[in-house]
Formats: sequence, C-alpha cells, structure tokens
Amino acid sequence: MNDETLPRSTARELTFRNGSAIGISNRWENGQYCSILTRRGIVGCGIYDMVTPAEFNQAIAIAKGTPSDPLVEPEDLFDARIVDATPQAKALGIEIGMTGRQAVEKMLAAE
Repeated sequence: MNDETLPRSTARELTFRNGSAIGISNRWENGQYCSILTRRGIVGCGIYDMVTPAEFNQAIAIAKGTPSDPLVEPEDLFDARIVDATPQAKALGIEIGMTGRQAVEKMLAAE
C-alpha cells in the first residue's frame, strides 16, 4: 500500500443499466472491503457474513478476491464472480457464478 492516509472511506454513485447504486470502499492498514449498495441489498466482497443477513431477511451476494488480487474498489466487483448469496438474494435471481455487475442489475431490476 502506498502512503495514502488511512483509514479511508469513500462512496460514489455508480450507474447501471437498471438504475443507480452507491459504491463504497473502506481501507485501513492491512485491510479493505468494498460493496455496492442498492435499495434491495448489497453486492460485496468476502468480508460479509452470510448467516446474520439471511436471519434478518437481507439480500446479500458476495464475490471473493485473493490476497494477491483483493477486491478494493466497488468497480472491482463488476467482473468478480459471485461465490455466495443469501436466500433473499437468490430469490431476486442472483446465482452463484454470475458477475457482480449481473448481481447488481438483478437487485436494481427488482426495485
């Protein structure tokens, strides 16, 4: 990591075919996570737990980076593959293996 000031949190509007969402990136020393927030749920990186959101009837779909290629910025989720999703996310049409962009589009279409 370079000499940027940490911790850092950024948020920005992202535009998709089916609408807009908020892209979020949080970074701290030796760590980071990113997500794309829609009205219906979140497409995020592997830091998200699946058990608690499912219990609270929340739509969450996650992609997973690697230590050598982490998901840092929300745009990193666009081409990343979904590896897990809550039942509520699956009910919106999100499937394991689709891209993060496809998952966001499914959430936005359901709004």
